[in-house]
Amino acid sequence: MAKKARVPVNPPQGNFVSEWFGYRTYPTVAQDEKGIGIQQDRICPFLSHATGETRKCIKSETSLGICSISSSSNGSRQDWLVCPYRALDDLLFEDVAHRLFRPRRGQKIALVPAPSLAKPEVRQQISEAVRSGGVAIAYFQGKLGGEISLSATDRSPELSFDTTMVELLCGTDQSWIVGRYGILEAQTMDFHGSYRAVAANLKGALHLHKDQFAKVLQQNLLWLSEKIEGPNIANVFKRTFYQIMLKFKIGEHQPCVGCVLAIPASVWDSWQRHLGKPDLSPRADGTLVLRGERTWTDPPAWIYVFDIDSSSTKHPNPLFVKKVIGTDAESLAHYALKVVPDAAVEAGGSADRVLISLRQRLAEWWPAFRSVAPDLDRRP
Repeated sequence: MAKKARVPVNPPQGNFVSEWFGYRTYPTVAQDEKGIGIQQDRICPFLSHATGETRKCIKSETSLGICSISSSSNGSRQDWLVCPYRALDDLLFEDVAHRLFRPRRGQKIALVPAPSLAKPEVRQQISEAVRSGGVAIAYFQGKLGGEISLSATDRSPELSFDTTMVELLCGTDQSWIVGRYGILEAQTMDFHGSYRAVAANLKGALHLHKDQFAKVLQQNLLWLSEKIEGPNIANVFKRTFYQIMLKFKIGEHQPCVGCVLAIPASVWDSWQRHLGKPDLSPRADGTLVLRGERTWTDPPAWIYVFDIDSSSTKHPNPLFVKKVIGTDAESLAHYALKVVPDAAVEAGGSADRVLISLRQRLAEWWPAFRSVAPDLDRRP
């Protein structure tokens, strides 16, 4: 079992690579012989586990092996995923599949990546699951069968799904057909700056100090933060919001069974200002609801807020779900496009400071604008 190095008493400030090839590097460094081998061989443990085959990390040399960044941008230190394959987690995918496809009580789900269907033993597994009354689901993702896309039309853009789950059905003539499908979007974060220096630092440290890698790295944590700046929160939200709105709406149309947005807790926390910090209402089943002005009985879309269990001695650290939130596209639009603008322009709100800022800037060139009287009260 992996050991963990001592946590520093006064950890330094900054943004640090917290996982490298799936093994923790911050605030503690995993001391694990298996992990050293994976890091030396540049293996992605998440793709390898999903496919049952050894798979290399697909990132470029400048960010090779970097899975997550530890940042205190939200006020407290959190892990921010920077690689979508870090979210390849059995328990997360199984939970999503159960929520979207809603098997009957006692009905089991067999969930496999689509490319694994080329293996006879996986086909046998799927066949046995369906014959015994279970539900068989295959999923497609970028490096696991490729993304599934909706083609562009003259009135809509092309749209690709991060992960597409599809039900596999056995026909009466023993042929196989596809049934319903579901959409899973996993949200990561971009960071300002560059990972190039840290990637080089880690590669060099492993080469020079293989037997003492964890100890040397723990003594030089600043190697993990060189030239890495803060998360690019606003741009990621703007880029993601429109796509999530579209996919939530697509999830409401047959034969789609729904859409799930899986979002790290750090990213969810950073989005609160962009969503008007919505109140979440509890449901009897333990889930929460984010509802705007539209009414519905069962949520047509879901947000999974998850985190990395950095306290675990298992490596890679497992993911765990913190919140499951039922919602829909109209509710997100209500908070992002109605609640947030209203809060920005309410009396004494941040929008009122625009005139103050304009006057202060003008006063740099024309002293007559240094008046302290409210500008709105003095307009002709």
